[in-house]
Amino acid sequence: MMLLPYLAFAFLAVLAISLKFLSNHARKDTLMGNNPQFLKFQRGYFAAYLSAMFADWLQGPYLYKLYSYYGFQEEQIAVLYVFGFASTVILGTWIPLAADQFGRKKMCILFTILYSISCLLKLSRSYGILIIGRLIGGIATSVLFSAFEAWYIHEHSETHDFPKEWIAVTFTKASFWNGVLAALAGLTANMFSEWFDLGPVAPYVLAIPFLMFAGIMMSTHWNENYSGHKVRFRKLCYEGLKHTLTNEKVFLIGAIESLYESVIYIIIFLWTPVLVPGQPSLGIVFSSFMVCILIGSDMYYIGSSKNVPITNLLLTSVVIALFANILCVISTNPNRHNTSLSFISFLLFQFGVGLYFPAMGYLRNAIIPETHRMSIMNWFRIPLNLISCVVLLLLHEDVFQHGNRMIFVVCVGLQTLALVCGVRFVKIAKEEDLCQERFITETEHIHNIF
Repeated sequence: MMLLPYLAFAFLAVLAISLKFLSNHARKDTLMGNNPQFLKFQRGYFAAYLSAMFADWLQGPYLYKLYSYYGFQEEQIAVLYVFGFASTVILGTWIPLAADQFGRKKMCILFTILYSISCLLKLSRSYGILIIGRLIGGIATSVLFSAFEAWYIHEHSETHDFPKEWIAVTFTKASFWNGVLAALAGLTANMFSEWFDLGPVAPYVLAIPFLMFAGIMMSTHWNENYSGHKVRFRKLCYEGLKHTLTNEKVFLIGAIESLYESVIYIIIFLWTPVLVPGQPSLGIVFSSFMVCILIGSDMYYIGSSKNVPITNLLLTSVVIALFANILCVISTNPNRHNTSLSFISFLLFQFGVGLYFPAMGYLRNAIIPETHRMSIMNWFRIPLNLISCVVLLLLHEDVFQHGNRMIFVVCVGLQTLALVCGVRFVKIAKEEDLCQERFITETEHIHNIF
C-alpha cells in the first residue's frame, strides 16, 4: 500500500495531461477573452483567488491526522468536523448577503484574517480551542466560496463592461488551475509533513503566508463593490422554498445535490482513518484524488463536446459514486480490511466527483431561475449539511457504533436514492424535450398549410 499511491499518482498525472489536450481541443471557448485589458484584470483576480485556494487546499490532507496526532479518538474528531460543517450551514446563507451589503472586497480580506486565525489555532492541543478554530474556519470557507465569485462577476460586468460570455472563460481557467494547485498542495503538504518530518501541523503554518499574500493583493489591487439593491431575507427564503417544492425538476436537482454532496463530506472525513492502516503518504493520496477529479472534469468536457446529454453525464457520475461506495463496503470488512481496494475505490469516487460538479453546475444554471438561485441553493445546503453531520455524529454513539463499514452502507443508501432521483430527472427531461419537438413539428406543419 505504501508504494501504490506514488504509482497511482504518476499514472494519473500522465493520463490527466493527455486528457487535458483532448478536452481543450473539444472546447469551443478557448479563443474567447484574448483582450489584453481583460487578461490583465483576470490575472489580478487569479493572483489573490488562487493564492487563497492554495492555502485552503494545503489544509486538506492532514486535518484528520493532526487531530489524531494530538491524541483525540475518532468519535472526538468527528465532532470537530461537524462543528466546521455546522458553522458553514448556519452562516452560509448570511455570508453572501453580508458581502453584498458591507462590501465584497472587505469580506474577502476578512476571509484571509479568519482563515489565518483558524490555522494558528490548530497549533493548540486544547479541544475547546480546536472547536473554535473549526467554527472560524467554517465561516472563512463560506466567504471563500461566495464573496470571491460575487466580487469578480460585479467587476467583470459593471466596472469593466466585458462581455458576459467571458465570465465562463475565467471560471473555467480558475477551475483548471484550482485542480492543478490542489494536486500541488498535496505534494507540498506531504513534503513538509513527512519528507522534512515537520509533522501534520506544518501545512497549516505554511498556509498563512499565502493567505497574507492574497490579502495584500486584494488590499492594493481590488476595487470595492456592493450589491445595487437591498435584499429582503425572509421574502427571498420563502420564494426560494416555494420554487423548490413546486417545480419537480428543481426539487430533483436539489435532492441529487444534497444526497451526493453529503456523501462527499462524509468521505472527506473517512478516507484518512480507512487508509491509515496501510501507512500511505497522505499528501500523495490527496494529490491522486485531486488528479482524479481533474480527469473526471476533462471527461465531462469531452463527453459534452460529443453531444452526450448532460443529464446522462450526471447520471453516470451517480452510478460511478454508487459503485465506489459498494467497493468501500467490501474493502472495510472488519475481518479482512483491504486498504489497497479502499484506495482504488476512493480514486473511482473522486473521478465521479470530477464528472459530477460541471454536470451539476450546468443543469443548475439551466433549470434554476437566476432571480431565486441564491435562496434555492441555500435550501439545498441545509439537508446536505444535516445529512453529513448526523451520519458523522452517529460515530460516537455506542448504540450505532458499527465501524466505518456501516457508514459506507449508509453512503450506498444515499447514492441509491440519488440514482432514483437522477433516473426520474432524466425521464422528465426527455419528456419535455419530446413535447418541445412535437410543438416545433406541429408549428412547422401549420406554417406549411398556410
